[in-house]
Amino acid sequence: MSIRITVNGRAHDVRATPDTPLLYVLRDELELNGPKFGCGLGQCGACTVMVKGRALRSCVVPVAAVDAPVTTVEGLGTPAHPHPVQRAFVAEQAAQCGYCTAGMVVASAALLAEHPHPSDAQIRQALDGNLCRCGSHLRIVRAVKSAAGERV
Repeated sequence: MSIRITVNGRAHDVRATPDTPLLYVLRDELELNGPKFGCGLGQCGACTVMVKGRALRSCVVPVAAVDAPVTTVEGLGTPAHPHPVQRAFVAEQAAQCGYCTAGMVVASAALLAEHPHPSDAQIRQALDGNLCRCGSHLRIVRAVKSAAGERV
């Protein structure tokens, strides 16, 4: 079955069943490496993408349920013009192993789209479901604050 989906500003016709997880379409059909398979239960945040400006766990959403354009970490910015969150993650060295980074960046971008100057509590709440085994949480919060234009 062919399903039409818009990802990072480009329309794609993909061959998938309606119940195929969006994550599988992104990685296997569109060959995007940003969203990662972590838990497969929507609990770790490694697969986070943005739909309608909100963070969404792509491992638990069937592709047929996606009714708006999808933005992955690859669609937030380019190497020449990175998204402010991407720049801040690099500047604050907010990633170690990198597995959670794409999900953290997308969730942070979604937060800043809704709350341009979030409090520490809002940042922590928005990223609460994104797990980082490396313990980079303090640098991640600093990166989000930096991207919001605040000084730490």
